[in-house]
Amino acid sequence: VDKDALDTQVKDRKIQEAAEKARNEGLANEMKQNDKIMCMLEERQKNDIRNINKAISEFQKNFQKPETRREFDLSDPQALKKDRPARLSDNDPRCTVSGLQKFVGEDLKYDQRMKFQKEQLREWSLQQQRDWKNALADQKFADDLYDKNRIEFDQKTMEQQRKEEENRRAVCAATKDFNRTQAAELADRMKLEKRQKMKDDMDEISSLLQGDLLSENPEQAVSSFGRHRVITDRWKGMNQDQLMAIRYSQQQQVLEKLRLEEEERRRDAEWDRQSIQAARAQLVLEQHQRRQNRERRRVLDNINAELSQEQKSKNIYLKEEAYSNFPTGQYYAQFNTTSR
Repeated sequence: VDKDALDTQVKDRKIQEAAEKARNEGLANEMKQNDKIMCMLEERQKNDIRNINKAISEFQKNFQKPETRREFDLSDPQALKKDRPARLSDNDPRCTVSGLQKFVGEDLKYDQRMKFQKEQLREWSLQQQRDWKNALADQKFADDLYDKNRIEFDQKTMEQQRKEEENRRAVCAATKDFNRTQAAELADRMKLEKRQKMKDDMDEISSLLQGDLLSENPEQAVSSFGRHRVITDRWKGMNQDQLMAIRYSQQQQVLEKLRLEEEERRRDAEWDRQSIQAARAQLVLEQHQRRQNRERRRVLDNINAELSQEQKSKNIYLKEEAYSNFPTGQYYAQFNTTSR
């Protein structure tokens, strides 16, 4: 078992798991941030609706009272209490000339009354115009303030997203550089180990081949008492079958050595392929993240556009409602009713 390769794989897997965990945490934080932004937008929309309804109620309470309506005299609950006798002036409260009262236009204060009514109608019209202008100015100021706050909020959101994107890119770049450095160091170390192992094997094979043991030097068995005598523990004399068996064993060793080298080359090629696949997967993941960021930005822009369009529609509706409720003809009708 190649313990160094297994340790390297375990270390790489831990690094990948740490990167995956960091990426998942970043995505979770981003989703929390988006949820927080959506809650803030909903809360702001609710507050705007509440303020608009409150402003409408205040306007109706202050400027559209029931007493100012044209038909109020027909449904006034205090009409009977306010009712007065038909004639109290002109020195005769009843004016009972055959039961008839003074006709319209025959009172003594007709000119003063008409002048006072015209002045009052003019003052009412001017006051209503001033109130309408003030209401429009307040509405415009509120709309400008809302637009300004919305733009500032969008700018802060974009700045925060840009910082998060830069941090994510920095982390990815650092991880990529670290993985590239580790792969390069591992490749160099494996090359050095392989070269050193091959050198040691060649030295060992050369030493064994050149040694007396494998070369079967007959001189080593010659005794010092004469060449006709041999040292039995050094004698290398063998028959042909034993020699063939040794040669076959050597061939098998050579083949096994070649097989091991071939497995080592295949393992190196597999490691290079896995490194390339990891780099490609990292690039695909970065592209997917960029597409998700563009999609989230497009969704946020659509939400902002819908909110802006809804705000504009509400403003148009409020202006139309205000114009439709503008009581321009109420005072002329009230004047005619009072005259009758």
